[in-house]
Amino acid sequence: MSKSLVDANARYLKTHEWARPAGEEFVIGISDHAQQAMGDLVYVELPRVGDKVAVGERFGVVESVKAASDVYMPMAGEVVAVNTTLETAPDGINREPYGEGWIIRIRPTLAADFDALLDASTYQALLDAEEA
Repeated sequence: MSKSLVDANARYLKTHEWARPAGEEFVIGISDHAQQAMGDLVYVELPRVGDKVAVGERFGVVESVKAASDVYMPMAGEVVAVNTTLETAPDGINREPYGEGWIIRIRPTLAADFDALLDASTYQALLDAEEA
């Protein structure tokens, strides 16, 4: 597995989900490390716009030819947009996990949830320890 990219503007869960501010909202997806570990993604289960989700709650599934993995919320909030292009092109996550491969946008219940997440350098240290 090649060295995983880490988005310096995002914050992370130990389970490899990320959140990044986008104005009043936050964009959420899975990390480059997670998509590399999964391999070629073939299916993404998305929540519905309007769903309210708590920190740590499962909000979707990503599935590859190797495995299916639940995706967990790094922040509590209401889903305001879902990346419907992933329904027909789930490999967008493989190509650009921090770009076109975003999964959802939320309006946070508590923006301070973001501050409780791992910053990029702490997440990178976690990856370095896993890959050692």
